[in-house]
Amino acid sequence: MNDLNLKRPSITITSEDMRRLNVLALSDTPPAESLAREIDRANIVPVHQAMPGLVRMGSLVKYRENTTGQVREVTLVYPRDADGEANRVSVLTPFGATLIGLSVGQTMEFETPHGKKLSLTVLQVEGEQLAATAIT
Repeated sequence: MNDLNLKRPSITITSEDMRRLNVLALSDTPPAESLAREIDRANIVPVHQAMPGLVRMGSLVKYRENTTGQVREVTLVYPRDADGEANRVSVLTPFGATLIGLSVGQTMEFETPHGKKLSLTVLQVEGEQLAATAIT
């Protein structure tokens, strides 16, 4: 499926998250390419100007998968902190790259690595639940 056919709302990324995510987006892998596309289209704001309800690194995100109606919660993390059993999703996955920069109420479509088109709506965002780990 062509990325251009997916619904992509405007997103906002803080300058702090942008600095760290740029390092990840520079690697030459398909997951990094998804993240790089999201970064390229983002509005960048200083941390102190980030609005409540913005998905940032370390955010606990409650979302609805729009096809099934299932509501789930995940924490958006850096790759080394990812843990499926603890619902910690890496920003380098297509799903994680989809979440970064969204706000409460926004709907986003994305494609899984298997080519399935999914849609999610962000219902609630809580601040950094897991300390944002610097990239080393």
